[in-house]
Amino acid sequence: MNIKGVNLGNWLVLEKWMSPALFEGTTAEDEYYLPRQLSKEVYEARIKLHRNSYITERDFAEIKSFGLDMVRIPIPYFIFGDCLPFLGCTEELDKAFAWAAKYGLQILIDLHTVPGSQNGFDNGGLSGVVKWAQQPESVEFTLQVLEKLAKRYGEKEALWGIEILNEPLTEKAWDTFNSLERYPAVDPEMAKGSAPVQIKFLKAFYKEAYGRMRKYMPKEKAVVFHDGFDIYAWKDFMQEEEFQNVVLDTHQYLMVAEMDGCQQNLEAYTTYVKEVLEPMIEEMEQYFPVICGEWCLFNSLACGHDTKGGRSVLNGMEGIAEEAFTPEEKKKIYRTLADVQLAAWEKGSGYFYWNYKLLLDTVNDSNWIGWDAWDLGKCVAQGWFPVQENTES
Repeated sequence: MNIKGVNLGNWLVLEKWMSPALFEGTTAEDEYYLPRQLSKEVYEARIKLHRNSYITERDFAEIKSFGLDMVRIPIPYFIFGDCLPFLGCTEELDKAFAWAAKYGLQILIDLHTVPGSQNGFDNGGLSGVVKWAQQPESVEFTLQVLEKLAKRYGEKEALWGIEILNEPLTEKAWDTFNSLERYPAVDPEMAKGSAPVQIKFLKAFYKEAYGRMRKYMPKEKAVVFHDGFDIYAWKDFMQEEEFQNVVLDTHQYLMVAEMDGCQQNLEAYTTYVKEVLEPMIEEMEQYFPVICGEWCLFNSLACGHDTKGGRSVLNGMEGIAEEAFTPEEKKKIYRTLADVQLAAWEKGSGYFYWNYKLLLDTVNDSNWIGWDAWDLGKCVAQGWFPVQENTES
C-alpha cells in the first residue's frame, strides 16, 4: 500500500486563515463563533455558497490529474445537522463519494472536530479550549457520530477508511503547541480546566470506537487513528487478532520541527527528515501501516523570515515586503524538500498533502509570501511538487 493523497481541508471544517473572506464582518477566529456573530440567514447563505463552490466535481478531476489516488476529507461533529446553530453536511459528503467513484479516487473520512475540542486549535473548531475528553456526554456523542458515519458510508466502494479523531493533543505535545496561548479562548470561563488528552483514555476510546464502527464497516475498510503527537506510545497497541485493518496516522510538518529547534536551513530540514522521521516511520510500520495524514512544503527558510512555527501572519506579525529568493532558488528549496519527504513517506504506507487549495492571494498580498506552499495546486503549477505517476494504464 502506498497512498498518494491530498486533504480537502477548509471545505466542511472551516479554517479562517485559509479562507479569510468567509469570516468578514466578524471577530470570530473559529467555526464555533462564526454563526454566533452572524444572523442565521447570513451565516447559512455564506456556508452554503462556500460549500457549493470551494470543492466541486472539477476538483476531483484535477486531483486525479495530479496522479493522486485518494482524498482525506475533514468533517465536523455536526455533520448530521443535529447541533444548532451549525449546518449539517452529509449532502456534500454524499456528492464527494459520487465524484470519487467517477474519477477513480478513494476517500478517507476524517472526524476533525468534537464538542469541547480535543486540541484547542482553531482547526478543532473552538480555539483555546481542550475539554472534550473530560465530558463523558461529548465522548459518547462522538462515538455515536462515528457509528452513524460507518453505517452511512461503510459499504461504499469509494470509502477507503474512517479516521476516528484528528489530532487529539496529548501530554507529549502540550507544551510544544501551547494551544491555550497560541489560540486564546474567547470565553476564559469555558476554557477553565482545559488539559491534555491522556494516552490511557485515548487508547480506551479508540478501542471502543473500533468496535462500534466495525458493526457497520467491513474489514476491507480501514479504521485509522491519530498518534496524538506521541507516535512511540502506540507500539503493541491493537495488535490482537480482533483488530483488523487498523492504520496509524502521524502528522509531520517542518514548522513543528522548527518549533522543536530544527535550524531553518535546507541541510537541517533534510537531516531532520532522514534521521528523525524516516527511522520513526520504519519502526512504527512494524506494528501498523503508517500514513502521514498531513504534511506540506511550508517552511521559514523559503518564506524569508522566521515564521515562529507558522504563526507569523496569523498573529499579526508582518511578512516580508518581497521574495527573499529567485523563483529558481525557491524551486530548488521546495523540490529538495518534496523529494526527501516523499521518500520518507514511502518508508510507510503513504501520505496526504495539506492542503489541496487555499483562498489566499500570495501574489498581491506580500504578507503571504511563502504561504502558497500550503496549496498543492500552486505547488504543482510552480514545479515544486512532482506530479505523481498514475499507475493505471
